[in-house]
Amino acid sequence: MLRLGILGLGEGRSTISASLASKKFKLIQICDANKKLCKERALEFDFQNWTTDYNDMLKSDKIDMIAIYTPDHLHFEHIKLALEHDKHVVCTKPFIDDLSQANELLALSKKTKKKIFVGQSSRFFEPAMRQKKDFDKGLIGELITIESHYHADHRWFLEKGWSLKQSFKWLYGGLSHPVDFIRWYMPDIEEVMGYGMLSSNGQKAGLKNQDTMHFIFKAKDGRIARVSGAYTGPTQPASRDSGMSCILRGTEGASQADYHELRYAVTTKTGEEKIITWGDATLKHYFRFEGQSHHAGEYQNYLEYFADSINNKFTAYPDLKEGIGTIALLQAMDKSLETGLPVKIEEILSSYNISRESIGL
Repeated sequence: MLRLGILGLGEGRSTISASLASKKFKLIQICDANKKLCKERALEFDFQNWTTDYNDMLKSDKIDMIAIYTPDHLHFEHIKLALEHDKHVVCTKPFIDDLSQANELLALSKKTKKKIFVGQSSRFFEPAMRQKKDFDKGLIGELITIESHYHADHRWFLEKGWSLKQSFKWLYGGLSHPVDFIRWYMPDIEEVMGYGMLSSNGQKAGLKNQDTMHFIFKAKDGRIARVSGAYTGPTQPASRDSGMSCILRGTEGASQADYHELRYAVTTKTGEEKIITWGDATLKHYFRFEGQSHHAGEYQNYLEYFADSINNKFTAYPDLKEGIGTIALLQAMDKSLETGLPVKIEEILSSYNISRESIGL
C-alpha cells in the first residue's frame, strides 16, 4: 500500500474519503493552514493525524506520496517541495498558473525520478471511462470531431469572496474539465479561437471575468472540436440535458458521456443504439456527501490508477507533460478572449521557452 499525505482539506475532503475507502492506500497525515478545518476533517473522518505545517509531511519518511489541493497559485511551490523531498505527487487541476515555472518542474521530475499526476477527475467518472474504452476498441470508427460542455448553475459560487477576485476565472476553474476531454482524444491542438462574455448575473454579483464562453479548436491534422461553458444561470433538467457532456462523432458511430447523470449513449459501427445508466450503488461510490459537490468516487478511481502506475511502472495520464500542455492551451484560450483573434499554442509555448518536444507534442 502506498502511504499518502493530503495537503489542502477543502477539495481534499474527497481525497480523504477516497483514500480511507481504498485498499491501495494508507492515509498517514492530512494538512491545511486552517486549524479549524483540520479539526473538522479529523472529526468527520475520525482521523486524528493532522498538521497545519506542510513541512511535517515533507520531512516524514512514512509518506510516499502527497496529494495537493491548495489554491492554484501555490501549486508550483508545493509540487516542487514534494519532489525535493522524494515524494510522488498528485496535484489537482489547473496544474500550475505560471508557465515560466514549467521547465524547472520538468528538470526536477527528471532528476528525482518521481511521478507526477494531474488530478483531472472527470476522466474517471463511469461514463467517461466507458466512452474511452469503447472508442479505443474502435466501436465508432475513426474520430471526426468532439463537442464538450460544462454548463452549471453555480450562482452559489458568487457568494464566496474568492470567486469575485480578479484572479478567479471560470476558464480555469470550470472550463478546464471539458477542455481536458478534448485533449484526451485530440492531444495535438494547434490553434484556438474563442469568445466570452460576463452575464448580467455575474455583473450584478461583482464577478470580474467571463462566465459564458464558446471556443473552437483546430488540431494539426485539420480536425476541429468545440467547447462551451456557462456558469451563472439556470440549467435544463437533468432528464433533458447534462451539466457536463462529451460527444464523440466518428466515421462509423457516435457516443455521448453525461457525467453527473451517470448516463452513456452510443451508436456503434454495427448501427446498434444503446443508452446505459448506472444504479444506486455506483451513485453512492461517486457521491458520498453533499449531493454532487464532492465526487469522492472519481478521486478514488484516479488515486488507484496512479497507485497502479507506480507499482507497475507505467505512465499515468494526465502526467506532468500533458498537464503543462493543457495549461498552455488554456492560456491560449485566455489570450483569444482578450484579443478576439485565433491563437496558436506554439506562441504560448515559445514565449516561455518550452519546446513541444519536452512536453511530448
